[in-house]
Amino acid sequence: MAQRRDRSIDMLNGPLLGKILLFALPLIITSCLQQLFNSVDSAIAGQFVSNEALAAIGATAPIVNLVVNVFVGLSVGANVAVAVRIANGSEAEIKQAVHTSMTVSIVCGLALIAVGLGATGPLLNAIATPESVMGPAAQYLGIYFIGTPFIMLYNFGSAVLRGKGDTRSPLYALAIACAVNGLLDLLFTTVVPLGVTGVALATVIAYASAAAIVLAAMMRDKGVTHLNLRQLRIARGPLSTLLKIGVPAGIQGAVFAISNLVIQAAINGFGSEAMAGSTASLNMESYSYFAVSAFAQTAVTFMGQNFATKQYGRCRRIFAICMGGSIVFTGIMGVLFAVFMQPLEALFTADALAMAFASIRMWRVAVIEFIPAFYEVPAGAMRGMGSSLMPAIITVIGTCALRLAWVGTVFAADPTFETLMNVYPISWLATGIAMMGAYFIFTYRVQKGIVAQRAERKQAKRAAKVTRIESGQKTGYRAIASKLSSHLHLSHTRKAA
Repeated sequence: MAQRRDRSIDMLNGPLLGKILLFALPLIITSCLQQLFNSVDSAIAGQFVSNEALAAIGATAPIVNLVVNVFVGLSVGANVAVAVRIANGSEAEIKQAVHTSMTVSIVCGLALIAVGLGATGPLLNAIATPESVMGPAAQYLGIYFIGTPFIMLYNFGSAVLRGKGDTRSPLYALAIACAVNGLLDLLFTTVVPLGVTGVALATVIAYASAAAIVLAAMMRDKGVTHLNLRQLRIARGPLSTLLKIGVPAGIQGAVFAISNLVIQAAINGFGSEAMAGSTASLNMESYSYFAVSAFAQTAVTFMGQNFATKQYGRCRRIFAICMGGSIVFTGIMGVLFAVFMQPLEALFTADALAMAFASIRMWRVAVIEFIPAFYEVPAGAMRGMGSSLMPAIITVIGTCALRLAWVGTVFAADPTFETLMNVYPISWLATGIAMMGAYFIFTYRVQKGIVAQRAERKQAKRAAKVTRIESGQKTGYRAIASKLSSHLHLSHTRKAA
């Protein structure tokens, strides 16, 4: 029997450029395929169902991002938990990280069903969804959330595989799933006319196939990321790393989605044509953003392994390559969007007013999508080095707070679609400046040994506490209880005397 080919990448030795591209390019293609799910759903809904169906799917996007991103953010922590343990070479700890990550994915998937189904109605009302699209939007979301366990399994499994440098297995899984989604979309809207319900069913079935393929790849793997279903359990160490990195990333994603919910509510106020046009533009701009996201994820994994082994010079080169790659790729996409804007819009809608709204958004978002590289890549680099809280705080302030302030003040004073869309480049620039500053301050502190000294002090305090406990000394509440007991005993002795 032929041995399965090892797709891992050695991130600790040798030239970096080729390895980073080998890691990032499958990520870009994978993300594009993932977005193709939404694009195919939107295009088929707009062409074969109705303009209201397209608007309904567009209205669900920020809600899906809000609920799902909280849990998908945890998969970033799974990626770091596996990558760091691979760098340190502890096989037992790697296996613990793998099985902890997959167990957490199951818990997250089940939680998402409950949270998603319960929040669907209130969230659609909160973003002022028009009555004409409320019904199909609720149908789409209800079916989508039932399928979220498959989405969690796929994302966490992919994160584990990325931890060892394998970005191709998730790519192959999603390529197959994307083909399944497209075929089922056509089947459920033309041959069996189920409308928006059919589009949602196709998405769930396709993600189920992607999850099955990734899980099968992990179970066949004979290396350190082998998955044994009997060993699914949560270990404290990997869970701590996963939560330390993943929770701030999840909160960041949720807050980011909240700001987009507010913007979506404002878009909804312009009517179904604006909603359809914005959905068309959103589908296209997402492809450009994926280059930024892919190089940010690459920075997380490569930084995680090299920072764990204290190769700080390689960390600086990793950051430079990831920044350059994300800017070049998104810059090329921006030029293509500017040149082929109208033909691309026509793929989603034939409505002239909807296309006009799409063009307004594309010039202010899709064409200049390279700007987010200045906060996404440094944020990914800092997460790889173990600092996840600061990037989350900066993103919360720069994207959520600033966007909410813009909608409440500038847009309120000049309520045009152009003014609303200007919030994106303004918030990107502010967040990028702050994030780059935070990254250089953090790396300066690393270079000066400040971060390492702080970690050593914490470790020394923990060791001292363990030593005191083992030597019979009481600490914390036990020490207070001991003193109180001695005092009461002394008082009782005096009274008896």
